[in-house]
Amino acid sequence: MPHIFQRYPRYILVLTVLIVGSFLYFQAPYSSHVHPATFVGLPGDPSLPSRVQRAERAYQKVLEKRQELIQKHGPSPTQVVMFPPDQNPWPAYTVWDFFPPAFNCPHDLERIGSLGDGGKWTCGLSRIAEKPDCIIYSFGMDWESAWEASVLDNTEHCEIWGYDHQSKSFGRQVSHATFSKKHRTHFTSHVQLGPIDRHSRNDEPKLYTLSTVMKVNGHSHIDILKIDIEGYEFDTLREIVQPYIDSGKPLPFGQLQIELHVWNKKFADFLSWWETLEAAGLRPVMMEPNLVYINYNRQSGAELAEASYTFLNIKGKNIFISDPEAASSPETEADELDQQFIRRGPQV
Repeated sequence: MPHIFQRYPRYILVLTVLIVGSFLYFQAPYSSHVHPATFVGLPGDPSLPSRVQRAERAYQKVLEKRQELIQKHGPSPTQVVMFPPDQNPWPAYTVWDFFPPAFNCPHDLERIGSLGDGGKWTCGLSRIAEKPDCIIYSFGMDWESAWEASVLDNTEHCEIWGYDHQSKSFGRQVSHATFSKKHRTHFTSHVQLGPIDRHSRNDEPKLYTLSTVMKVNGHSHIDILKIDIEGYEFDTLREIVQPYIDSGKPLPFGQLQIELHVWNKKFADFLSWWETLEAAGLRPVMMEPNLVYINYNRQSGAELAEASYTFLNIKGKNIFISDPEAASSPETEADELDQQFIRRGPQV
């Protein structure tokens, strides 16, 4: 019986080439360099604009439902109660039912930091994981810096500027001697973010506007702005956003994380303040209640509940809602443009 190779030489040759080629292919080392456009949510993601647009369309529907809810329990905002008593009219509600976090984060949504007080829901941490000039501001942290430490651990270049009018440093998670990322932090004590500049020698607390702090630091854009200033947030945020509404320019930050304290607030005032944030382009992607102070002071009522909101800024071209125009271009010149955007942020 003749050898099979003699009978089918061409077929055997083709089969041999296929076997050897497959072996070499699967033995080759896996390349870690994959174009970022293949990863949804990372810089270079071509579907990002459409996801942001869909999220905005859904959010606009929620705004219509808010007006219906005001009509139901008002019918005007001045007649809506923040935390109504246990009596008619029903069904029951609280102020937070009017302001759900209904804008869908177009990226990964993670709770960063410790569970409980200190951790924060963060939208799109992957977007800044390797951003060469990532800038974060954190106002009012007291002794807790679990979020800041976790952000530093999960990013390559982010630098965090921290401010507190009482604490002398970041919390133990960052200030501890064993934490290796503290070289990317900057802390200033006796500073509280406020609606006006009031920081002479006898002023206490010493208030600084966001524009003043950014000017001192030489920054034109902040990737994430984190605020917990115990009631000052309402006047402060209104003063921050109103000039940008009037000028039509985008806010100088991409993401806002803020603790809201609604002590003695009227619904109509809170609604007006919230709508100012919306007019500036801020959209809530997550909300988490903090019930610690209700637990400590049960006789004081529900208004002691704090609400931690995460907002995205959907105006301008910040890293959370858009890519550099030439992000997907393979040309060297386009790559250089990408780096310029990443380093400088949106130019306003």
